[in-house]
Amino acid sequence: MKLASKLALLLAVLAVPAHAQQSPAPVADALRGFLRQFQKNLVAAADDMPVSKYTFKATPVQLSVADVVEHLAGSNNFLCASAAGVTAPNDPALPGKPDSTAPDVLKDRLKRSFAFCETVFAKLDDSRLTDSVPFFGGSKRTRANIILALPYDWADHYSQMAIYLRLNGVSPPNARVRATPVP
Repeated sequence: MKLASKLALLLAVLAVPAHAQQSPAPVADALRGFLRQFQKNLVAAADDMPVSKYTFKATPVQLSVADVVEHLAGSNNFLCASAAGVTAPNDPALPGKPDSTAPDVLKDRLKRSFAFCETVFAKLDDSRLTDSVPFFGGSKRTRANIILALPYDWADHYSQMAIYLRLNGVSPPNARVRATPVP
């Protein structure tokens, strides 16, 4: 790497923390950034999976692709609502198990759940991070805990979808979009 390139990279890296410190809501801003990244990759992964493979499970005890997509839609609605302090959308229950639901229906639910997260996170700030909010099983967590749990959940399920795609001969979205090769 030439000296000028190294210097430009160093200046770019040093500029990021300065900008992040100026934000009045660095936690909410970080969450919105993770949302954009995982929304793009998870929706693309769901779209890229062949329809005939929505019942695929890597092993019998794992979730199927359909189960993962439906789980993500439901957890997005619940956790994004908790983080934002609003009521979750009331998606009607599926008539059967996710494996018996048309993949287009599941993909639509996933896309709507991410759109809901985008909408409610647009107004999210860092002023109430210690508030107690609903979590799974009727328990409570701090808003900060939910905000930190969301990218963890998205990363967990994206890795699952990426493996499922690879096992079915499809390159996952983030493996295809590199603009420059990794050295």
